[in-house]
Amino acid sequence: MVEATTLGARIASGVVVPLIKKLFVADQPGAALVDKPVRISALISFSGEKRSVTPKDVEKVADELVRRALKAAGPHEQPIDPGEALAVRNALAHSLAALGTITIEDFEAVSMGPEGFANLLRSNAGTVIISFGLSASGELFYERLLHTACLHILNFFTRRSTYIARQLTVNTQQLARVVQAIDILLDRLPSQTAEDAAFEDRYATHIAQRHGTLTIYGLDAGTSEWPLDTAYLSLEATRERTGPGGSGLHVPAEQVLAQHDQVLLRGVAGSGKTTLVQWLAVTAASRTYEHGLTHLIGRVPFVLPMRRILRPGAELPIPGDFLKAVACPVAGDQPAGWVDRVLRARRGVLLVDGIDEIAGERRESARRWLRELARTFPGNLWLVTSRPSAVPERWLTAAGFNEVTLSPMARHDVATFVRRWHHAAGADESTGASLLRAVRTTTELNRLATNPLMCGMLCALHRDRNGFLPQDRKSLYEAALSMLLERRDRERGLDDPGGVRIPYATQIQLLQRLAWWLIRNSRSEMDRSDALHIITQALPSLNLSSDAEEIYTSLLLRSGLLREPADGRVDFLHRTFQDYLGSRLAVQELDFDLLLNNADKDEWEDVVLLAIAHARPKEAGQMLRHLVEQGTPRGKLLAAAGLPYAAEVAPAIRSFVEVGVQLLVPPGSSAEAEELARTGGELVLSLLPAAEGLDDRVARLVAHTASGLGSESALHFLTQFREHPSIDVQQTLAASWPHFDRELYAVEILAHLPRQARVTVRDTGDLRALRSIGGWADIQVVGAYRVEDLTELIVRERLTRLNLEASHPVEGLAWLSAFPNLKRVHVASDVGETVAQQVPDRIELITPPPWRV
Repeated sequence: MVEATTLGARIASGVVVPLIKKLFVADQPGAALVDKPVRISALISFSGEKRSVTPKDVEKVADELVRRALKAAGPHEQPIDPGEALAVRNALAHSLAALGTITIEDFEAVSMGPEGFANLLRSNAGTVIISFGLSASGELFYERLLHTACLHILNFFTRRSTYIARQLTVNTQQLARVVQAIDILLDRLPSQTAEDAAFEDRYATHIAQRHGTLTIYGLDAGTSEWPLDTAYLSLEATRERTGPGGSGLHVPAEQVLAQHDQVLLRGVAGSGKTTLVQWLAVTAASRTYEHGLTHLIGRVPFVLPMRRILRPGAELPIPGDFLKAVACPVAGDQPAGWVDRVLRARRGVLLVDGIDEIAGERRESARRWLRELARTFPGNLWLVTSRPSAVPERWLTAAGFNEVTLSPMARHDVATFVRRWHHAAGADESTGASLLRAVRTTTELNRLATNPLMCGMLCALHRDRNGFLPQDRKSLYEAALSMLLERRDRERGLDDPGGVRIPYATQIQLLQRLAWWLIRNSRSEMDRSDALHIITQALPSLNLSSDAEEIYTSLLLRSGLLREPADGRVDFLHRTFQDYLGSRLAVQELDFDLLLNNADKDEWEDVVLLAIAHARPKEAGQMLRHLVEQGTPRGKLLAAAGLPYAAEVAPAIRSFVEVGVQLLVPPGSSAEAEELARTGGELVLSLLPAAEGLDDRVARLVAHTASGLGSESALHFLTQFREHPSIDVQQTLAASWPHFDRELYAVEILAHLPRQARVTVRDTGDLRALRSIGGWADIQVVGAYRVEDLTELIVRERLTRLNLEASHPVEGLAWLSAFPNLKRVHVASDVGETVAQQVPDRIELITPPPWRV
């Protein structure tokens, strides 16, 4: 017998909607808009003065709903005894008849939601329902049918009513999504026993509780947890396309399983792989349509961290033991054969996290396990995560897996993370704003703030020092290295899955030897054999009993700093740490001539700057003087950038450096402008010429230079260019918005520009900032978005061109008609013919070929 709770979901909306419409009066031709809500009883077709349906007809509607539901169940899975169908019909008709007597208005009903509205109808029907003598199964069947009817009734209100209060827009769209979700469930939900359905409810609750918070490791303020819906950021997954003219393919990380059933996701330490796994699990378990991820509706998530399911001496689990392997507290309640039934019905979402966290000799058995399960249970969704160097390329290709890589955080992601972190930590908003300003204007912070782990470190370090980051770069890197090399795995309770545990100071010594070798030889990576040779040479001076191979394996897998980009090759994951560690050894070895002789090379720039930071005051002063005396623009800029790195600089040396850099402005090209901003810092701002009297080309380059600084002082400097007549200058200013505080930049710069220049928005904050200055004509939307945000926050009359740089939403594109002056829309993904037909003829739609990884 089929579980009664699923019957409502198994009647297609195409069947229910025509029946529901019979209960209501049709709109008359020429019906005008009204400025107040409509009482529901005035819409009912079987009450009032305009009756077109009799109470007997209401019974026929209820009878048809019952008949359709029983038909959908099939002859062998009836939820009630045949003789009870009439009683259910009568109870349902009695409840629907209450529509003619309730006194609430349409917007009140919508705000209640289907469950609340069903309760209202049931209570208005009174105790008469009891007299129908329904069994427990019959009563449950009646309740689910009433809930289904109420869902479509409320959706009908939102579609039909000439008045919908503005504050109910979200309710309207949520109902539409739920209705669409029901139709998706028709194809995905198999017949369930009552036992399976009840257990899945308990299991879904467990998943939400277990994975609904995110743990932040390695913070100076201690390990902490915060809600997943607050912590999660929609990052980007990419894969490089091969072939002539190929370019990287991009998709929001949570959408990778919408593109392919089986995905191997690579990501560096702390890049957000585990957070993505948690988010997918909670989203699937929540059974909602909020995120538009239709591929997750009706599925069951299984979170399988490799470090937990493959302990030393243990075998990989069979499906029936998945929950037991991860010590799930409800594992003992699962019905026999439940996991197999889920997987054979193609409803599973298997999230295998951390292939890199098991010993190397066990990874081959893990690959066989994955391949066998994927072949035995096709059609399920698989996401396997790993650090880039843990497994070779195409490691799971034979098993049908597609490989993608988690991208670094974009600028707006960093800003969102910082704001959320400070909110979750109960810190003052001004502290987060101060950190964001530091990140935007300090090159080394920009280079560090590329993933959630490093951003969390910066936030904690900033707060721990009462709103100030260390004044020297050394302290910042030392804190990060402490977190990566000794604290993170310890706080996670990870039992050295590969390699040996090496003391922190010893790891530093080994890593800086590897780093300095790479720098000296102008290499970005080395042969694995070279790394082993360097470690072997260092062993006699170190208090380690392990051999070079074991030490190398431990550094590779657990440090978070090394990776193997290809078989037999090794490099540093974060180039900035390579430069920091290498420069430290260079100063210890007194290799100053080598540093200065290579100062003209791009790859040595950070090494020289960090060497100035490590050097003693006299050594640092000599390096700065020699850089200026080289007589090259590069040397002078590098000396200017190096001033803040030195702990102590003699006044004569400082003056010598400042005079030298004055000869380099204004810049002669865009590349020089970027170089000037990057290496000169705030010092450059005082050397740039004012806007008055500059020709168009120089004005654009000066504005480009200042915009690269991203500071408040740079924003103030740029205000003198906002009235410049050059289109190139205007576009440069419009494109520079992401570098600055968005609200301030919108008011001080954008509000004074012609609205035809293109601006980029990344979240609702950007949209609100544009709305506050009267809207914009040409908008590019980057990343995930919600239709209601665009339609509510974009000034509709102002918009003429729109670029959507993310997958189109499940709602389609019919909403574009809300913008009366919109002329051209570019969508980054193929939308299909059906969706394309939703776009009004007055709008030119531009789409690329279908996205495929």
